[in-house]
Amino acid sequence: MIIAAVVFLAGILSWVGYGYYKDSIAPYREVVIKVNDASFNMGYYVKTLDAYTAGMNYSQIYSYGNYVAGMVADEIINAELRRQGAKNLDIEVTTEEIDEKLEELKEYEWPDDRVHRDIISSDLLLEKLEEYFDSQLPDTMEQAHVQLMLAESEEVADEVITKIEAGGNFTALAEEFSCNSSVEGDLGWLPEELMPNTLIADAAFNLTSGEISPPIYDASATKNFGYWLIEVTDKEDDKIEARAMLLGSEAEAEQVKAELVSGNFSSLAKEYSQHESKDEGGELGLLEQGDMGSEAFDQVAFNITANEVSEPVKDESVQTTGGYWLVRVVDRGVHQLETEVGEELRDMHFNDWFKEWKADSTIENRLGADKISWAVNKVLQGRTPQ
Repeated sequence: MIIAAVVFLAGILSWVGYGYYKDSIAPYREVVIKVNDASFNMGYYVKTLDAYTAGMNYSQIYSYGNYVAGMVADEIINAELRRQGAKNLDIEVTTEEIDEKLEELKEYEWPDDRVHRDIISSDLLLEKLEEYFDSQLPDTMEQAHVQLMLAESEEVADEVITKIEAGGNFTALAEEFSCNSSVEGDLGWLPEELMPNTLIADAAFNLTSGEISPPIYDASATKNFGYWLIEVTDKEDDKIEARAMLLGSEAEAEQVKAELVSGNFSSLAKEYSQHESKDEGGELGLLEQGDMGSEAFDQVAFNITANEVSEPVKDESVQTTGGYWLVRVVDRGVHQLETEVGEELRDMHFNDWFKEWKADSTIENRLGADKISWAVNKVLQGRTPQ
């Protein structure tokens, strides 16, 4: 009986112990991230998530924890990729450097454990990588000082060139005619790598000082306006049945309207329109004022005669693509790298290096939605609800 009782008790304890191991220990030991030959288990991930959310309260983690958890997984992967890639460049962070940083953070009660040491190491490594890519830059390099504008059509570009040839100021004309405010005006001295795109770069480094390029068409250039051609096919009370095309320039809108004399609205809309209705031949269906989200559209569409196509309607609440660059080379030659230009060039080289290394690496992220939720709940268990 004693032996039987001992065996029974041992069985119970084994079952309880196995259940505890399965529920409370095994999940932490499961590998959830692999970066080449480096592995990270759930325990490391939970501790890292806890560290990165240290400044968040219970309700914030409850609301945004899953989103932050995804970012933390990416950071673990990227930090390890940087560590491995930097090692290939003979760049490492020493234990002494981490200890020194920990001493600086002592007043903030920064924990001395693997996760927090890894966070410090990652930050220090980024600084070293920036210094490395800084050191690879020359003091001077071939650059061009350019002025730039994007004209909505070739006709507008030709008009600008005529004004410049008559003594007009490029900068003032850019303010008047350019339709891409994010990339215009005086760009200063830039190397070829930092030109806004290859079309501009090719022009800048093939023109001589003082020259202006011919209009250069760029199908991908964005403009914060467009031109509607609107036809109302039926009116009833305060509603209309309408179809429309959105074109990239006034000249294009005029051209398409001329083609409508002998052409079909639906087929021309499918060919030229930049609005989402193009696949339906520009058909917009039954509309009330405000449905298109455009005052310019409503002002014309609800006031024109049925079955007549409107004049081109300029709308600054939409975005279209396509335009003509004009590039003026103020000067060109070997020039000192400005501080901001050097930093941008350094960051570009670093990002190119990192992307290439990442593409050549083997990365496994096994954190599905269930595992992320489990990790977030473990972090929440260590916080006080508010």
